[in-house]
Amino acid sequence: MSDLLARLLSERDYLMADGAIGTTLFAMGLETGESPEFWNVDEPQKVRTLHDDFIEAGADILITNTFGGNSYRLMLHNAQDRVHELNYAGIKIARQAADAAGRPVVVAASMGPTGEIYEPVGSLNMADAIAAFSEQAIAQAEAGADVHWIETISSREELTAAVQAASITGLPVVATMTFDTVGKTMMGLSTGDAMEVRQTLNAELLAAGKTSLLAFGANCGVGPGTLVDSVLGLRSGGNGDEVIVAKGNCGIPEYRDGEIVYTGTPEIMADYARLARDAGARIIGGCCGTSANHLRVMVEALKDYTPRAKPTQDAIESALGPIAAAAPSPHGGGARRQRTGGRRRRA
Repeated sequence: MSDLLARLLSERDYLMADGAIGTTLFAMGLETGESPEFWNVDEPQKVRTLHDDFIEAGADILITNTFGGNSYRLMLHNAQDRVHELNYAGIKIARQAADAAGRPVVVAASMGPTGEIYEPVGSLNMADAIAAFSEQAIAQAEAGADVHWIETISSREELTAAVQAASITGLPVVATMTFDTVGKTMMGLSTGDAMEVRQTLNAELLAAGKTSLLAFGANCGVGPGTLVDSVLGLRSGGNGDEVIVAKGNCGIPEYRDGEIVYTGTPEIMADYARLARDAGARIIGGCCGTSANHLRVMVEALKDYTPRAKPTQDAIESALGPIAAAAPSPHGGGARRQRTGGRRRRA
């Protein structure tokens, strides 16, 4: 079992995760509709370059190119029999980059959702989901991952299946959920609901003699302002000693000329990094649209930075733009309204 992430968290006030995998690979030539995981075998040097660039920018945690590496996602590309191959290759590329960094860098093995709907609404049952995630997790552990990084999850059932499966390897587990424009996940979970699920899972893991979730948080979503607000909700729903992850998109996505463009500037992402720190996040990085250049500015913004008081919604919106409208959260997090106005850089 690797204790690298836990050790670094015990030694430092915060850690920097990396930026976007998918959108960065698209910028490097990945075609729309192509599985990014195929590049772990077909274009390994490009994937290695992505990791090297994030290390050079200051990342302490590398998320691997294995997000869609479960059998259900790979089935869309008729590659459901390549789970072990593609996950193993993806972890090895990140492992080699981390080992060459000259400083401690965590290899976080990405596990994304299946894309299926669970029973009774859908057809996927828990046993099959756990089996699929287990197949992925075992390959990742065999290849030398430091931690399983479950991300972009929207349902209670999927989070439970992924965590239970990942826990079989003995590696630490981190999980993040995605809270959308109404302050909830696509399947209706608020930040308060998510923290309750986290507590239930931790109790079950501990009862089974396994370690609890090492960190929990939010990723992706609408934009950095909504992400910071989600962090506030997670913090309010916890007991104060959780390690919270913030991995927000690079600005608010817009559809231009037939493609999705992320509007965040390096300055906006620097403001986001500081506000995420103020909100209580101890692992901070970027999601869709976040390049190594964005991350480099975020790293600089947090150097020698002393966190301020928990930010208000006005402070978040002033720096990052409007928080998407949503119903009030009983835990104090989750966006409540939408405002207009320009963005200005936060001091």
